[in-house]
Amino acid sequence: MSTVEAPPTSITYQRRGRWINDWNPDNNEFWENGGKQTARKNLIFSVFAENLGFSIWVIWASVVTAMGSAGFDFLAGLGKGNATAVDNALWLSSTPTLVGAALRIPYTFAIPRFGGRNFTIFSAGMLLLPTLGLVWFINEPGTPMWVFMLLAALAGFGGGNFSSSMANINFFYPEGKKGTALGINAAGGNLGVAQTQLFVPLIITLGTHIMAKDAGGYRFGITLAVLVWIPFILIAMFGALRYMDSLSGAKSDGTSYKRALTNQHTWVMALLYVGTFGSFIGFSFAFPTLIKADFPSLAKIGWMGTLGNLAFLGALVGSMSRPFGGWVADKLSGAKITLYTFGGMAIATLLIMAGLSAKNFPLFLIAFLLLFVLTGIGNGSTYRMIPMIFTAEARRRASETGDEIGAALISAKRQAGAAIGVIGAVGAAGGWVLQQVLRLSNENYHSMSPAFWGYAVTYVVMGALTWWFYLRSSFATDRVPSLAHANV
Repeated sequence: MSTVEAPPTSITYQRRGRWINDWNPDNNEFWENGGKQTARKNLIFSVFAENLGFSIWVIWASVVTAMGSAGFDFLAGLGKGNATAVDNALWLSSTPTLVGAALRIPYTFAIPRFGGRNFTIFSAGMLLLPTLGLVWFINEPGTPMWVFMLLAALAGFGGGNFSSSMANINFFYPEGKKGTALGINAAGGNLGVAQTQLFVPLIITLGTHIMAKDAGGYRFGITLAVLVWIPFILIAMFGALRYMDSLSGAKSDGTSYKRALTNQHTWVMALLYVGTFGSFIGFSFAFPTLIKADFPSLAKIGWMGTLGNLAFLGALVGSMSRPFGGWVADKLSGAKITLYTFGGMAIATLLIMAGLSAKNFPLFLIAFLLLFVLTGIGNGSTYRMIPMIFTAEARRRASETGDEIGAALISAKRQAGAAIGVIGAVGAAGGWVLQQVLRLSNENYHSMSPAFWGYAVTYVVMGALTWWFYLRSSFATDRVPSLAHANV
């Protein structure tokens, strides 16, 4: 008669990376005896690599604002509200968003196939293609726009890093700590947007002062602003190779993925994530262009141009608020936090329109920062809901079928990992749609107001969906038992 081997209650912590065969973080004794240290180590290197991915993903949002001055005619006049230049800038800044969204699904599935350690090395290394390519072609003034569109698409590889990193960290942490861990991991990546939008304009300005305030000086500045990331990419590859671990238990099975992809909650949460993360990343990419196009007088204030017209502040506050969203969802109700967030986002959008209408930059900036803070909170609360939903459904199925609860919970983790990839991809694609709505609004109405009215209505609708699926007790309890008790 065969015996079932008991789950491990400890693990020997090692600094060097390895494959780990037995991982049992939900066992408190295991977690306190080596598990917590191992998970924290992997989280640190995951955050670093993901941060660089976001940095390269969003680099075009800042580069396009300087390319007109660097001698590229298709972006000339951007600071004067030239409609064609604004249109081209939004195409270049939105292309990485779309490619990054498309890559998020295969990047999620790559973790079970190749292991978190190996795939982090690969995904970091892929960032060398768009950076080195941009360094080369920015110094070729006759380069047509389609070449830069291709390079912008390659920058989308950085956007795919999010899903592989989140899916990997999801396996390392116990249920009660996933919200905070995933929030920290995501925030570390999101901060890459802020640091790029802060440092790239600073370095471009430095380059023009070193050379001259002409097209050549701007090309030199852009070159420096891109080259600065290369050493950090190499460090991320080395750190993952030497220190990160892969979990053999983080394997895919067809049943789990099929259940995740056919589960209505995967698609409901994907739609809600369009509202939170799609808004964060879409506005992060578009914010520098919006400021330069709608408030051209800021160019007369020297330090504002050096700091990228303060566009980095949006991504910064949105990134910093994301862990708070995950933390408060751990403590309270993720669905309630998400509902309140969408209500606040609708109000913030109305304030943004008021700032645009009055040409009042302080009001515009403050309202946008409020919107970014709320997107960060919503990102954390929605992502916290994902593993709890699948855990609740797994417990329900186990109680109905008599299946062993341990196996059901393992399947729930795998389903959540698959769902994270889909939800992340749809959310990022929402960022591309958001930017295209801005572009079409500018092209057809010569105003951004119609686009913002659409966003406000969309946030109200998404708040209603959150209430319908996860707060209406009669519905939520019948469809997803235990959600009310699982802090979702």
